[in-house]
Amino acid sequence: MRVLLIEDSDALRRNITIGLKKLGYAVDNAATGTDGLNMALLGEYDIVILDLMLPHLDGMEILTVLRKKNIDTRVIILSARSEPDDKVNGIIAGADDYLAKPFSFDELCARMVNLMRRGKLVHTDDKVVVGDFTLNLQSKLLLLNQTPVDLTPNEYRIVECLFHNKNRIVTSERLSESIAGSYDMVSKNAIEAHLSAVRKKVRKLGGELPVKNKRGFGYMVAEEL
Repeated sequence: MRVLLIEDSDALRRNITIGLKKLGYAVDNAATGTDGLNMALLGEYDIVILDLMLPHLDGMEILTVLRKKNIDTRVIILSARSEPDDKVNGIIAGADDYLAKPFSFDELCARMVNLMRRGKLVHTDDKVVVGDFTLNLQSKLLLLNQTPVDLTPNEYRIVECLFHNKNRIVTSERLSESIAGSYDMVSKNAIEAHLSAVRKKVRKLGGELPVKNKRGFGYMVAEEL
């Protein structure tokens, strides 16, 4: 399951991200409202964990934009505002749940599991297909004509990030976050080295990795390059 965490507290953002990744979730995060909204609009997420008091753009504005654009991603609001009226306003604006700070990590996870039980989420498929390639999101495998490509964990994370965003440009910073999160940067050279290794493995199987370097912008996976 893909989760977007929009939270301006560095410590809380780090703790939630680490905790969710240990449980097997794919987590992206943003520290400002504008970054969070852009990510929510461009990416496909099952759940958005949304703080209300954010720099540049507050959480209620983000929620309003998402619902006006008919983006039905599940949204859990995190807020220090715990009055009943605040919770009611959040739910009326389109949130699926409201969790007042401080809260326990276990309670947040329980709320997420509960939302998962409420019908279909954003992803109704567990595979991404690009040409002769199939990325199986459940088994964490990249297949070329049904033949597995033997990837390391970091190579898989890069491929998963790119395939999830096929036909969109993905920056090297975003790929860095897919490997190490927001707290450790992976250099462009390291990303290039990982991609080079994947390309070599694919070529040994008679294929060509559908990843194009858009110089000055990032990388893109497309059906036809």
